[in-house]
Order: sequence, then C-alpha cells, then structure tokens
Amino acid sequence: MPVHVVSTMRGLVVGLFLALQLCACSPPPSEPTFAVAGRALAGPICPVEPANPVPGQCDPRPVAGATLIVTDGAGHEVATLTTGVDGAFTTSLPAGSYVLTPQPVAGLMGGAPPTPLEVSATDHPMELVISYDTGIR
Repeated sequence: MPVHVVSTMRGLVVGLFLALQLCACSPPPSEPTFAVAGRALAGPICPVEPANPVPGQCDPRPVAGATLIVTDGAGHEVATLTTGVDGAFTTSLPAGSYVLTPQPVAGLMGGAPPTPLEVSATDHPMELVISYDTGIR
C-alpha cells in the first residue's frame, strides 16, 4: 500500500476510536424532572390573639436558612435544600415518591415533621408549606 493510504487509514481508525470513546463516556439521557417549591414558616407568632389584630400581625414568619433533606422511596438522599430569606425553596425531581425532612433550626422547637411528596408530570410546581413550631403558647 502507498504510504498516504496507510496514513489516511490510520487517521480514520484513530478518529473512529476517539468517537467511540466519547460515546462511551457520555452520560445516559436523563429522565424528565418536575418542579417542587414551597416555603418554610414558623408560628405561632403571637402568644395571645389580639382583640383587634392588624392584618398580618400574627401570620407565621419565614424561616431563613433551614435545611431540608429530600430522600427517595429507598431512603437515599437525592437533594439537600436551603431556604432563602423569605423561607422559599425550590428543586426539580423526577416523577416518584419522596420524603422531605426538615432539619432542626436554632430558636425553634426542633424540626418540622417530615412531608411525603408524590412528584408527577404537571405544568405547575408542587407548592409545599413546611411548618416549624415557635413554641409560643
């Protein structure tokens, strides 16, 4: 064989090898995910309901910086979320069953109770309210 044919074939073989390597390393297609959002709130705020409350005076307050752990049906952690200054959080998860477990927050009575989630294909995000207890009675 002429030298340029061998060189061209060698280049084709190397190119094919590299292309196969790239295909083998690419991640499998991911499954679709769906939005989950909500707010962490703490209440009650007022020890006694005022006789003439100002609107919003005794509404629960946002819990900033709360850690929320999402586990799948097998108990494996799939996401760790932190609430914003307004208590809001958001994530995207594949369809399935999950449990959102709020972690204790300093100054509040422990953590909020775990919340089961059933994520499914919807056009709007699942909206959750996570309720922490202030201990005020």
